[in-house]
Amino acid sequence: MFDKNRVARWCAPALLGLFALTLSTRLQAQVAPDDPEWKELDAPSPPAFSTDKLLPLDMPPYVSVKFGIDPGTLSIGVDGIVRYVVVTRNTSGSVNAMFEGIRCGTGEVKTYARANDKGVWSTVTEPKWRVFTDNLPSKHAWVFARQAACDGRATAASSTADIIKALKK
Repeated sequence: MFDKNRVARWCAPALLGLFALTLSTRLQAQVAPDDPEWKELDAPSPPAFSTDKLLPLDMPPYVSVKFGIDPGTLSIGVDGIVRYVVVTRNTSGSVNAMFEGIRCGTGEVKTYARANDKGVWSTVTEPKWRVFTDNLPSKHAWVFARQAACDGRATAASSTADIIKALKK
């Protein structure tokens, strides 16, 4: 005999699993390198930055450190990398900064240099691309990519003006 409730109890988890598998496959496709011939251009030197006009990142409420992007440091390279300076301020008022790049098509971030609270840059000896979902001390790059830097999470925003507009929302 046909029991609709029994079929529904069996089908619901199966359909949910199929949906999760489909979503996972689509997300993996979004972060797969789209051009095996792609090559990153040499990163410029860390730019001077200002803490006066920072555009805040919308971090989760449990994150006590404040993150802001200096709009004057934003650039989108012909290699598709969104480069920027992110400034951090902890609860005691200490300020640090990082010069980073985001590769939207692969969901990766690279830190090129770090500045101390006096604004003195220290370049990273061998910067490496890291996936946003790695176990990082902070998810600020992922938040920035979703909030403004990446258009549809697959490509860089079309202009720095679009990124600034999205950050101001």
